[in-house]
Amino acid sequence: MPVPRALMLRPMAVADLDRVMAVEVQAYGHPWSRGNFTDSLAAQHVAELLVDERDELLGYFVALPGVDELHLLNLTVAPAHQRQGHARTLLDALEDCARSRGLARIWLEVRAGNARALELYRVRGFEPQGLRKGYYPAAASRREDAVVMALDLALAQARPEGHAGGAD
Repeated sequence: MPVPRALMLRPMAVADLDRVMAVEVQAYGHPWSRGNFTDSLAAQHVAELLVDERDELLGYFVALPGVDELHLLNLTVAPAHQRQGHARTLLDALEDCARSRGLARIWLEVRAGNARALELYRVRGFEPQGLRKGYYPAAASRREDAVVMALDLALAQARPEGHAGGAD
């Protein structure tokens, strides 16, 4: 039986970007650029890393605070560490961040073809709000639609123990 790891969240810094980019290019066919991360950090977006006791990077998220809402821009779990509950841990931290700022809602876009992510967000209480046609780059110079989803934090707080649980 594997020994449980001690997990920690910590702010992302420019010094972390080599490791973040290594995960990003493994996880996505169309990854964020280093510039996307650099710009987000410079703009003081919320950016957190999930690491273990050895400081191994398990995942991260970047979110843009706005008036009364938080917009999730990127949530990634390292491919080698997927399906271990780390996306739920990152979503817990995202919700806690929004609540601590007194924000009412979290918004996100997710690829229409990403069934695992869509199910995770749905189980967590995110509801579809619409579709952005051709939002994401896709293979062979095509585009993929994005499903826009939102989580009303007042409703999410009313769920048993504050979280719906779910799979990732």
